[in-house]
Amino acid sequence: MVPEGADVDHPALYFNRELGWLDFNWRVLHQARDPRVPLLERVRFLAIAASNLDEFFQKRVGGLKRQEVAGVLTLSHDGRHPRDQLRLIRDAVLVMHRALSASWSGELRPLLRSEAGVVVSDYSGLSSTQQAELREFFRDHIYPVLTPLAVDPGHPFPFISNLSLSLAVVLRHPARDTLHFARVKVPTNTGRWLRVPESPHRFHFVPLEQVIRFNAEELFRGMELVSVHAFRFTRNADVKRDDDEVEDLLAVMSGELRERRFAPGVRLEVEQAMPEQLRQLLLRELELQPEDVYETEELLALSDCAELADLDLPEHRYTPWEPVVPEPFLHEGESEEEQNVFAIIRRGEILVHHPYDSFTASVQRLLEEAAADPQVVAIKQTLYRTSENSPIVNALVRAAERGKQVAVLVEVSARFDEANNIEWAQVLEDAGVHVTYGVVGLKTHSKVTLIVRYEDGRPRTYCHVGTGNYHARTTRLYTDLGLLTCDREIGADLVNLFHFLTGYAPDQQYSRLVVAPREMRRTFEELIRREVEIQGEQGQGLIIAKLNALDDAGIIQELYRASQAGVRIDLIIRGHSRLRPGLRGYSENIRVRSILGRFLEHDRIFYFHNGGEPKIFIGSADWRQRNLNERVEAMVPVSNPALQRRLIGILDQAMADNRLAWELQPDGHYIQCHPLGEEAEINFQEQLMQSALERTQRGTQLWGMRLTSPSE
Repeated sequence: MVPEGADVDHPALYFNRELGWLDFNWRVLHQARDPRVPLLERVRFLAIAASNLDEFFQKRVGGLKRQEVAGVLTLSHDGRHPRDQLRLIRDAVLVMHRALSASWSGELRPLLRSEAGVVVSDYSGLSSTQQAELREFFRDHIYPVLTPLAVDPGHPFPFISNLSLSLAVVLRHPARDTLHFARVKVPTNTGRWLRVPESPHRFHFVPLEQVIRFNAEELFRGMELVSVHAFRFTRNADVKRDDDEVEDLLAVMSGELRERRFAPGVRLEVEQAMPEQLRQLLLRELELQPEDVYETEELLALSDCAELADLDLPEHRYTPWEPVVPEPFLHEGESEEEQNVFAIIRRGEILVHHPYDSFTASVQRLLEEAAADPQVVAIKQTLYRTSENSPIVNALVRAAERGKQVAVLVEVSARFDEANNIEWAQVLEDAGVHVTYGVVGLKTHSKVTLIVRYEDGRPRTYCHVGTGNYHARTTRLYTDLGLLTCDREIGADLVNLFHFLTGYAPDQQYSRLVVAPREMRRTFEELIRREVEIQGEQGQGLIIAKLNALDDAGIIQELYRASQAGVRIDLIIRGHSRLRPGLRGYSENIRVRSILGRFLEHDRIFYFHNGGEPKIFIGSADWRQRNLNERVEAMVPVSNPALQRRLIGILDQAMADNRLAWELQPDGHYIQCHPLGEEAEINFQEQLMQSALERTQRGTQLWGMRLTSPSE
């Protein structure tokens, strides 16, 4: 309960961030249990929920454990010590672990067999002929790869890598009648699911660890096999560095990756049938406590179900979606000069919305044409995450090889992509690209590209400012926005931003771009307060924001005050929100909803009604303390009226959705939205797909161009 007259910073006005994150994962898991979702997509959502939980333990639980060890007594905004939060997390995760297992064993595994002909068997249930053939496969393909590691005075307890699946083997020496322990790591080179031979089913699999388990005697000849049980170990990935001592950021990150490999443990997952004595041995050797153990009756590492979700069964997947060529790129005119991507951008700013609009036909095309254009003299870009065999990186390399000045900031601190980014940085450096590795003390999360092209003897800038990464694969899976523009002020701002990122120029000024940590917080506070003023003057205060998470206490307090003044506030927040909506006297004018569907909602839109003269921004930042205080973020205003209407339409459609949306209640529970009575079902993402097709069809009717990107 919120005490009467409490100020907006009272702990009762805030949800716990960690429990809010777990609530988000419950919504992901619900997708796996929703019969309206195609079967293989349900399996994929199960894998995503399990993978999310792995990351949660590595980062969030790891961070809290580090605070606990350090004796941190600082309270979270909802008034809890790290130890209190760890207890709450354990209680919540125990329930989630059981739900994950039940979803697999009680729902998805039987449905895969009955509806899709995909059978996942236990090894013990196979015929003798099938077991014999798998034994031969084991001898030929698995046995040579395995490295059984004994534990005794001459063999110390082996190193257990993060998230690896292992078998704990108990053996008896027949002559001495002594018990011994060995560990066998389950290899990853064959995949988790082995095909069952001589099967009448089109798809018939058995888990790899079971094949090893039932043939483990061949690894320990001369010993008696007492028991074999699977376990999985999770390490802390929340490694903190002292930025005041950093001299070489790349070397520091390489060292941090090595440190993470040997980081302390945070979770031990075991089979329910594992004997207590064996559990105690693992706890002792891995330096864990009993509260770090999570047991399951079913398979461990359900994240590997993603392999099953990729089976060639299109009838059990979402109908394929091919991103369309954005309408401006269809109106290319007739002359070669008019078909030039720079000529298209000069005709007017372009808003691209992936995956509805093709990344290949817009952003990637811009980079590829810039790399080949003799008038382009410089390309600058921030890279936070990118894909294997990245067409973006390839374009940057080609540009450098052609003598253009290419400067790239590769953020080597991007979570779990550090090693990949270090490799890409070296590829770029080898090609002659000027590579920097970020700003010490700040993570560069902005998604920006600057191209300098000489036209009529003068340099002209072309820019892309987006909400998502330059990652060709995720642009098909994540929803993100980008603005393509040749606006001179935005171009000048990006020039200044890159001078800050690559050189010594911390006191840059920006006329249109809003940059964190310099001024973004102040800008948001002023925009919110302006709506309060307008509400008092005209009664038309309105804020709508679409983002990934909301946990910054300062922004939340501004929103509470705006609600108290009567400003209507609609928030579309995919992940966790620490703001409590619908509380009388504080937030009765605030609605919070979350949308989960086939695409991961990742775009950020900020709309302030401003008395009928809208101020609308897109950018890379969420309303989180880390985004506003600890990262370099960039937000760009969208002032073109047509593009503003399109963004407001996206927000309105998100608020009208009754198929993918969940409404956050004052007590922290989320309720899934459904059509009421005779209402039609409104699926936000399907509406946007249809809108993209209609925009492009209008263009093809006029210009006779193609509908979809040739190679997205």
